[in-house]
Amino acid sequence: MAEETGTTTHTPHVADSHGLIRVHGARENNLKDVSIEIPKRRLTVFTGVSGSGKSSLVFDTIAAESQRLINETYPAFVQGFMPNLARPDVDVLDGLTTAIIVDQHRMGGDPRSTVGTATDADAMLRILFSRLGKPYIGSPKAFSFNIASISGAGAVTVERAGQKVKERRSFSITGGMCPRCEGRGAVTDLDLSQLYDETLSLNEGAITVPGYKGGGWNSRLYIESGFFDPDKPISKFTEKELRDFLHREPTRMKIAGINMTYEGLIPRIQKSMLSKDKESMQPHIREFVERAVTFAACPDCDGTRLSEGARSSKIDGISIADACAMQISDLAAWVKGLDEPSVAPLLTTLAHTLDSFVEIGLGYLSLNRPAGTLSGGEAQRTKMIRHLGSSLTDVTYVFDEPTTGLHPHDIQRMNGLLLRLRDKGNTVLVVEHKPEVIAIADHVVDLGPGAGAAGGEVCFQGTVEGLRTGGTITGRHFGDRAALKDTLRKPTGTLEIRGASTHNLRGVDVDIPLGVLAVVTGVAGSGKSSLVHGSIPAGAGVVSVDQGAIRGSRRSNPATYTGLLDPIRKAFAKQNGVKPTLFSSNSEGACPTCNGAGVIYTDLAMMAGVATTCEECDGKRFEASVLGYRLGGRDISEVLAMPVTEAEEFFAAGEAHTPAAHRILQRLKDVGLGYLTIGQPLTTLSGGERQRLKLATHMADKGGVYVLDEPTAGLHLADVEQLLGLLDRLVDSGKSVIVVEHHQAVMAHADWIIDLGPGAGHDGGRIVFEGTPADLVASRATLTAEHLAEYVGA
Repeated sequence: MAEETGTTTHTPHVADSHGLIRVHGARENNLKDVSIEIPKRRLTVFTGVSGSGKSSLVFDTIAAESQRLINETYPAFVQGFMPNLARPDVDVLDGLTTAIIVDQHRMGGDPRSTVGTATDADAMLRILFSRLGKPYIGSPKAFSFNIASISGAGAVTVERAGQKVKERRSFSITGGMCPRCEGRGAVTDLDLSQLYDETLSLNEGAITVPGYKGGGWNSRLYIESGFFDPDKPISKFTEKELRDFLHREPTRMKIAGINMTYEGLIPRIQKSMLSKDKESMQPHIREFVERAVTFAACPDCDGTRLSEGARSSKIDGISIADACAMQISDLAAWVKGLDEPSVAPLLTTLAHTLDSFVEIGLGYLSLNRPAGTLSGGEAQRTKMIRHLGSSLTDVTYVFDEPTTGLHPHDIQRMNGLLLRLRDKGNTVLVVEHKPEVIAIADHVVDLGPGAGAAGGEVCFQGTVEGLRTGGTITGRHFGDRAALKDTLRKPTGTLEIRGASTHNLRGVDVDIPLGVLAVVTGVAGSGKSSLVHGSIPAGAGVVSVDQGAIRGSRRSNPATYTGLLDPIRKAFAKQNGVKPTLFSSNSEGACPTCNGAGVIYTDLAMMAGVATTCEECDGKRFEASVLGYRLGGRDISEVLAMPVTEAEEFFAAGEAHTPAAHRILQRLKDVGLGYLTIGQPLTTLSGGERQRLKLATHMADKGGVYVLDEPTAGLHLADVEQLLGLLDRLVDSGKSVIVVEHHQAVMAHADWIIDLGPGAGHDGGRIVFEGTPADLVASRATLTAEHLAEYVGA
């Protein structure tokens, strides 16, 4: 600061000139040499249709390079334990700050992971009970359901005054794990009558497990093991023979001259079937598992996961199990009521963490809720909790659709949090479709104009007002408001639900009309999914599409996920008179050099790995001889490189006419994925694209009732119109569609609305309205009614 003749002039410091994040020549995924400048310490929202390149720019370029540069500051030894991140395909990235990524990935489904362990609230509660709990039972470990109690004793040699002396020492660790369920809260029991028929002998086919019948290796292993007589009925086995049959430890032996490992039937089934994800099983095996395995709350700990000692220590009559089972908003009030100066700093920090849950709209959860049961939106907000109230400034917060799973009422609260993070001097980058969030942006970047190969360009950057008049797809649809329907469909019947009490539901009785588009709505945590998924089980004519994420490696693609590849392979095989397995890049037809991956990965230890296109197959993934076989003038690699729309025409008529393939491609086109190439790796698809791929797959399921859980997740305003058209086509074809949804356009388009509430958690779980959308708007009696009325301009 320089003073001249009574006036003060400010000379800007050179350090203050770095106010922009500069991206030049970004080519990650479908980006087409994107160059852009993003203001720091502002809220920038990235918009565009699903698949236009938003995540490629924000996550795969800006955030990925920030993380890679931070990782490079660690010693090589530490980097060896961290994920290897390659440098994004971009010419220049300037002005980056430390990026904190809050994405939508579900939390791990490990049964030991809960909301409390994921947010450190459990750790603080354990310390609290170890200090104040009566009776005193031990250190914080004594309250952890992940630590088992162990003890031991033995001789140790110690050196004293130059002499070695042997002493007897004993030790014990008091943990809080329930010994029966090993801290999982549930026990699994196998129904033995589903594994074998005890009236038959092994030679008569006593084992009824899928894959263990009909003289295969699995059945021969038991018949020829020599541990029991294969002609004796199992009911006549001695105790030792039954133990060898069901529980024997792995034992090496020779059967028919081949070295094999014999193992009891129960551990063998547990390893081969029960350890797998049920969704990934073949239908007949999944049916067997559901029939043979019963899951029940652990009778010893009553599902709390904790040992008797941990449950016996209490503060003001509340045990740690009671505290973790409380609704978090109630637990926060209980913690604030504790007046204990000896642990005052701990109580302050714990109260702040619990208040953050309430503030972010998750006060209805409990700390013992398994992390794997949280929806994508709940998981994302749980990750945000550790950043609220953080003292860090000048960092870049990157959010992936933070409003997923939020009622319009909750979106206002989320907007306040985003603005608070910005006002502390942070750069906030948000990928979002909801107009309520776009409206609060300081800067908007709109990508497009289309999706996939038709996107990857910056169509607009500037203010929200500029976006409204900018003429882009987002700008044109920004003011869209779906009107209430003039004519409503008449129900053809009702689906009766009586006494629903899953989670927070309070004995709900409701009749859901069939043959119409019925929408179940309410604030987050009001009991919508509990009502729909808990009371309308999938199967028996019900097709249920939940929010579960699609998992798949880089070898998975839309063709393999939807089952499209099977009819294509058979068509190629029939046309050329060869085996279908030749036309799979994961089987016989794979290029031997790259094993069908199309690229060769070189691991460089702590340096970023290098992927180079396979020179043998030129990235086509198949052997040269396989590429000589043609169908309709195209080889298999050219067919997999086709977009859905082109492939649909290709398989519709002519030499390549394949009705089974055409039907699947038609469904992919119906859900708005016409631009995807059918061989594109699943790992490159956006969240919205994965959601619609899942919907397209389930549309083939036979059933009269479709239950959809937030199908608009990850969809642009323009894509929502297409989804509404698809829902209409489903209903008009005679199906009943029940949708759990927060999007006002879907509510306005409904024939019947069921609104749950009035609040979340124990403040919800009741039906607060059922009727037509017009009646809901006229009533203005609930939070949903107020926001829907505002949306339709009533």
